[in-house]
Amino acid sequence: MRTPKSVIIILATSFVLFGCSQPPVTTATAVAAQLTAAEIHKKLIVLDSHLDTPMLLELPSFDITHRHDVNYDFSQVDLPRMIEGNLDGGFWVIYTPQGPLTLEGYQKSRNQAMMRAFAIHKMTNQFNQHFALATTSEQAISVVNEGKRVVLVSMENAYPLGTDLSLLPLFYDMGLRMLGPVHFKNNQFGDSSTDPDGQQWGGLSSLGKELVIEANRLGILLDGSHAHDDLVREMILLSKTPIILSHTGTKSIYDHPRNIDDELLRALVTSGGVIQMNAYSSYLAKLDETPERSKVFAAVMKETGPISELDQDGMAMFLEKRRDIDKQFPASKASFEDYMKHFLHVLKIAGSKHVGVGADWDGGGGVHGMMDVSMLPKITERLLSEGYSEENLANIWGGNMLRVLEEARVYAELQGGD
Repeated sequence: MRTPKSVIIILATSFVLFGCSQPPVTTATAVAAQLTAAEIHKKLIVLDSHLDTPMLLELPSFDITHRHDVNYDFSQVDLPRMIEGNLDGGFWVIYTPQGPLTLEGYQKSRNQAMMRAFAIHKMTNQFNQHFALATTSEQAISVVNEGKRVVLVSMENAYPLGTDLSLLPLFYDMGLRMLGPVHFKNNQFGDSSTDPDGQQWGGLSSLGKELVIEANRLGILLDGSHAHDDLVREMILLSKTPIILSHTGTKSIYDHPRNIDDELLRALVTSGGVIQMNAYSSYLAKLDETPERSKVFAAVMKETGPISELDQDGMAMFLEKRRDIDKQFPASKASFEDYMKHFLHVLKIAGSKHVGVGADWDGGGGVHGMMDVSMLPKITERLLSEGYSEENLANIWGGNMLRVLEEARVYAELQGGD
């Protein structure tokens, strides 16, 4: 067992708060803290709210305990790099793409979601000396202090639930504790921020409102990432507990539908919610367009088919072709400075008790200067240099996310929901 890590905890009778309101420390103190940034980073509980790595767990060529290379197989999370970057874990995502709103589509997606959940459980069982499942904030802290990486389970896109909300308790029993209603397109629960056809429901559908109520009853944290602003506003008003935006940026720095404006950010903060900062390049800054790359990449994807269905030889061939594409048409990426512009602006508006990290690793995240989880200490170093204290960082790196997770659990417990 390693030395217990720090996360700020204040217990109250009916809820748990992590952290307290404090202004950034003085410049002189920040300079001193910067000299020990690596040591401070190691002391903290460091969690990310959106790890898409479960998509890789199903591949026969991927071993989470081996060190991989983002420049070779494009993966961004594994145990050796988690240790190097002091990433203690976070929410591991059950993701399924949006399909048709049909019984057949729902059933296919449900099966995919089940398989992804099984992959997460298989990892924690097979490598139980390194990883452990957690369903509460208390368990998460205990797992970290046992020297293991914490595995919380989330679902990005509630589409696999179909129109049968009785499936939600089933996923809850499999560890699900955070849920995002939508992804790239509108679905049966509400409107996406990026559907090319625009809004369908004006926010949440009637089924979506039922989903919010059922998630509250069970103690599942609601995630507004990918949702249209109208859906986020409705969810803030309807949810009995604060919501999270697990991987999102700010429109004030780059006006993209996936980001939120300061007005909505303030509403989120007033409700007690949390925004976790995304590192998906095309949501952070205007990038150079490379139509040739897109055309070639689409051709390769059409040739290989779904990545999740490739065997080891097929995956090796796909990775080789993707590396060739990168050599011929290098991907345009935002910079670490672009990322920090979003981060610092949101901190200025929301304060350190309502901001965290959800970089979208293995789901498209990563910027020049921070392309995998081994580089996470750069964020701590930069925030210290900006005057944020160790206490502020304890909130940002894990406390805020665990606080809203706990509030969701406590509400359900008081209501007798689980």
